[in-house]
Amino acid sequence: MIVSLPDTSTSKIAKTLLQAQEHYSLATGRVLTLIVVAHEEDDIDGILDTVRDASHEHPSRVLVLVNGGRDKPNRLDAEAILAADAGASEMVFMHLYGELTEQLASIVTPLLLPDTPIVAWWPTTAPARPSEHPLGKIAQRRITNARHNVSGNSLLRLSNGYAPGDSDMMWSRITLWRGIVASALDRYPHDEITAAEISGPADNPSVDIAAGWLSDRLRIRVTRHTTPPELQHSDEELFPIRSLTLHRESGPVIVEVQDERTMRLCIPHQPDALVAANMRTDADCLSEELRHLDPDLAYQRALDGLTHVMIH
Repeated sequence: MIVSLPDTSTSKIAKTLLQAQEHYSLATGRVLTLIVVAHEEDDIDGILDTVRDASHEHPSRVLVLVNGGRDKPNRLDAEAILAADAGASEMVFMHLYGELTEQLASIVTPLLLPDTPIVAWWPTTAPARPSEHPLGKIAQRRITNARHNVSGNSLLRLSNGYAPGDSDMMWSRITLWRGIVASALDRYPHDEITAAEISGPADNPSVDIAAGWLSDRLRIRVTRHTTPPELQHSDEELFPIRSLTLHRESGPVIVEVQDERTMRLCIPHQPDALVAANMRTDADCLSEELRHLDPDLAYQRALDGLTHVMIH
């Protein structure tokens, strides 16, 4: 069910949500409020699909704020997306124009669910310091997406602007890969790791954050190699961390991409193993980020470890 509310106000939106719950017996068991900040140039349909998919695990009230331009007359157009059209959530899609584009906190405050956590998500362009953004100040968790905002040194901005509660989807994209690496190190032989080399496309920050994680966890020198230019875009469906080599006295442990769905694990004195490792979607990453609302200390330490990564 979609209720259109052109040229409206937050009080009318709140009234519409309340009436929908009363008249259509819609469930009210929402676990959090998710605020999504986008621009009209973004892939809005893709963002909404991501939220719908993630909502099946995390029923939420989703407030989508779309910046329609500061230079236009003040106006708020909204749609209340309810029931099956919103997945397991209730969604309010708001198009903001004029001065309203700079009053985001005031817009969402009347629509927040009482006594539930607040999460802010920037699916594309994000502020340099999310915790200092008006929405970041009221949110327990702040999620950015450096994969879609890689101009300049995005990792340096994330590291310099980090505050407890911040996270980025480039980190959750490598969760399964980190599990594969940890599993490889649990196998015999258990020699000390002396150095590591990791390679991937130059413009993919997940490769860099993986190097920072290894540097912090293993306390070793990690060298970050760039995939040759002619291969960087040869297959964008491949997992971005194309290969990892962990140097040990008994021989290297190698984790490398085999194809779009498989990685090869090479351990000295053992037969090679193939491990399933599909690319994670934005919905997969968003769902993971919403599972824990406390500060992600592992992500923070991975950012700190970036200072010890050597770029080759």
